[in-house]
Amino acid sequence: MNLSCPVPITNYDQVTLAHGGGGSLSNQLIEKMFLAELSNPLLNEGHDGAIFDLPGKLAFSTDSFVVDPIFFPGGDIGDLAVNGTVNDVVCCGAIPKYLSLGLIIEEGFSMEELWAVIQSIGKAVRKAGVQIVTGDTKVVEKGKGDKIFINTSGIGWIPKERDISPKRCRPGDVILINGNIAEHGVAIMSSREGLEFETSIRSDTMALNGLIEDVFKVTREVHVLRDPTRGGVSSALNEIAKSAGVGIEIDETAIPLAEEVKGACEILGLDPLYIANEGKILVILPEKEASAALKAMQNHPEGKKSAIIGKVTSDMPGILRMKTSVGSTRIVDMITGEQLPRIC
Repeated sequence: MNLSCPVPITNYDQVTLAHGGGGSLSNQLIEKMFLAELSNPLLNEGHDGAIFDLPGKLAFSTDSFVVDPIFFPGGDIGDLAVNGTVNDVVCCGAIPKYLSLGLIIEEGFSMEELWAVIQSIGKAVRKAGVQIVTGDTKVVEKGKGDKIFINTSGIGWIPKERDISPKRCRPGDVILINGNIAEHGVAIMSSREGLEFETSIRSDTMALNGLIEDVFKVTREVHVLRDPTRGGVSSALNEIAKSAGVGIEIDETAIPLAEEVKGACEILGLDPLYIANEGKILVILPEKEASAALKAMQNHPEGKKSAIIGKVTSDMPGILRMKTSVGSTRIVDMITGEQLPRIC
């Protein structure tokens, strides 16, 4: 990545309050940094918002990102913000198109680091095939923030044949996931605490719209999509079970988990089921559609380690259970508190 900043940092090597004041320095920051990297016809209009047409039913989602540290193995707060919002729109069954970008920057934040974050955002939107079409920048006094916070909102359109909702989860459905869990949370923890493992553990942050469109090419019978971010797989499946009034049973031996992540969790005393992911998605659909969907996922670069990890049942509604590696069954409750603060 080229970190040469287009803003004249010989005069301003750090963000000042004036960069958020709406005057010449604000315009300089927008034109020479943000537009230089994120330029597109809608954003270039310089309007107070974006005006566009989209067909049919729409999905809209928003999220805020306060990760610490802002740069971590496998990603940073910039691509995390783009990918997280793209995936939230995807989980509505939509094709994501446009994003907004809101930046809250602490006075004194390095201009070089800001440029690195903006470049990462630009790379992520191009890879996901979406556009930043409107945004806002605020600068807060030193000590009133923590380097940089990002808010992104996303809009996409939903093809008329799709009906994705947690309430559509039905007994007889099966649950698929597109690869190893817990990588993002462990990468953040290891980076934050300066922990070193024999193998590098990297965040799984990625946009999943391409993967899910491949699933829709082979089946229209997808009932639920959910990205297991904060709270991990456990929280996501507990929420779905309660929303639909069904039971869910997962198989511990079927859940993809890298050995280095498993080892790190054992050292740190963490349960991987509760650890955040940023590039994983749960796909719930009828059992008869599972084989085709699984093959489509495994054939996609973001789903090579996809697996069927469980099933939906009619007994014990609202409860998530796990068949353990020793053959017993235990209830997997919602997490109480937070295992890892500020992971997204």
